[in-house]
Amino acid sequence: MVRRTLQIAGVVAVLVGGWFIWLLWITGEYSRLEPHFDGSCVQVLGVVGAEDITIHPEGNVAYLSAHDRRAVDAGRPGHGGLYAYDLSVPVPRLRDLTPNAPPDFRPHGLSLLRRSDGPDRLFVINHAGGEQSIEIYDLTDERLIHRETIRDKALISPNDIVAVDQRRFYVTNDHGSPPGLRETLEDYLRLPLANVLYYDGKSFQLAATGLRFANGINRSADGRRIYVAAMIDRALFVYDRDEASGALHEQQRIDLGTGVDNIELDERGRLWIGAHPKLLTLAKNAGDPSAPAPAQVIRVDLDAAGGPSVEEIFLDPGYRIAAATVAAVRDGRMLIGAVWDDRFLDCRLSPPPP
Repeated sequence: MVRRTLQIAGVVAVLVGGWFIWLLWITGEYSRLEPHFDGSCVQVLGVVGAEDITIHPEGNVAYLSAHDRRAVDAGRPGHGGLYAYDLSVPVPRLRDLTPNAPPDFRPHGLSLLRRSDGPDRLFVINHAGGEQSIEIYDLTDERLIHRETIRDKALISPNDIVAVDQRRFYVTNDHGSPPGLRETLEDYLRLPLANVLYYDGKSFQLAATGLRFANGINRSADGRRIYVAAMIDRALFVYDRDEASGALHEQQRIDLGTGVDNIELDERGRLWIGAHPKLLTLAKNAGDPSAPAPAQVIRVDLDAAGGPSVEEIFLDPGYRIAAATVAAVRDGRMLIGAVWDDRFLDCRLSPPPP
């Protein structure tokens, strides 16, 4: 009996050890990193956890969504806000667009919608009070006017959002389970339970399923394609969009070999993606800021001759900035945000992208 028990224990130990080695490999922990960037950056202080950033197409202002996640996770007040960063002046300054927001305001992904028939709009995911909602604002004279709050039980774990018109949008649920044990198992067992929702102006419907940690989302300039970054899949998914129904049809999966996060487009339609090459290091960095997580930016040109072109533009071991989540690029300027840091980077590409 004792011998059989030891044999079973030995088999279990081998299986667990094999799973752990596989996990280290599949999450990029064995990958070799060579930091580089052909350009210059300055650190911009004054905001904690600038997780998502987008630049107005005219290139004169950037909008940031931020909140102090480490403070919130520790049970302390963690200031959250939406900010404007003026790119048209020699010395840009941050301006809080939500100074009167409730203390539990927890903005996450955001999307800027340009309109010809009215003021531009910001769509923002909010985790206030442990509840999930979409907040819609009008931008008037660089002020935010709150227009609507949308809540629904389909918003299980919303991460990022992209608007298609003044009331319709897509949103990613990065997990199919709410926070807790099931969510953790979903991550470490790599269960494909994340999804993309479509809001048609009245109700939500499933638009895409079978994803592992659906993270960033964006759309092509003509609105015919939707791009989704699946972080644990370490892949970019490209969907054809039915403009009438909002239905998505998978066109392409591009394996990028890194934990992809938010997606921004430049003036040429190329995708710029903040990424995490070592996902377990990223998880450790969440609770231990002294253990930096690498920061990576990759550029994907889907319309390049011969198929998608993928290039790593920026890689830092985590000292200038850790755990980069987004890279917003316009006219040779690149803003890099991060999930926990008390700064973001304002960079100049050298030479500017062609």
